[in-house]
This record gives sequence, structure tokens and C-alpha cells, in this order.
Amino acid sequence: MSYDNENIFAKIIRGEFGCIKVYEDDHVIAFMDIMPQADGHTLIVPKEAAETLSDLSDDGAAAAIKVVKKIVGAVKVAMDVPAATVMQLNGSEAGQTVPHIHFHVIPGSILGGKPHAREMADQELLKGFADKIIAALG
Repeated sequence: MSYDNENIFAKIIRGEFGCIKVYEDDHVIAFMDIMPQADGHTLIVPKEAAETLSDLSDDGAAAAIKVVKKIVGAVKVAMDVPAATVMQLNGSEAGQTVPHIHFHVIPGSILGGKPHAREMADQELLKGFADKIIAALG
């Protein structure tokens, strides 16, 4: 399968579509999920054009995991939770809704929580959570 360069995450990476960003470097961007499963739900998206984890280069995977680790710590502090769920849905059959590799950091447990990608959140509420996460990143 060939990579769809017009998917929403590719457009966010290129700056063609907005997001509530909490982190960015040369390899990865992290922003608030607009259909969160919990308050503070953050997405970590490698900038490399890859649909699934298998398509991502080893260097891209290493860069992404380093940022996932950083975001997990910031989300726990910002949202005042003792734990976070880290999730990567690898392929549409696994529930991946955007055909670009990405990781979810969800404060607390998703057991009994909101379903994945079903309900849009209030943008101002998301901006408030983003500000807390950015502050926790230092």
C-alpha cells in the first residue's frame, strides 16, 4: 500500500491544517487529540511518511519513542494522574483511523473510558490541557 500524502496528519506536519501543538522537533510533532478518550489525550506523530509502525524507519521509531516517553511524563504531571495509557493502533483493521503512524498518550486507564475517535472535544478545553502539558515539559 502506498502512503497517502493527503491524510490529515501529513497536512498538519506540513502546516496546512491547524492543531493544538504541545511539542515539536525535527522528527516528531505532538498535539492534542480532537476526539479524546480522556482529558489530556495527546498524539505523537512522526514526521516521516509512514502509515504503520512497520513502515517507519528504525531512526524514526527511535525518535518517536523518545518523544512518547517525554510526553507521558508531562501528561502525568499536567493532568495529575499516576499513570497513562500508551497506545499505537497499527493498521485500519486494528482501529487506526488516520493512515499515518501515531501514538496515543491517554491519562489514566482507557478501560471503561470513551471510545476511540468518536466525539469532538471543545477546542478551548483542549488548549487549556495543552498549556498544562507544555508547562510540564518545561
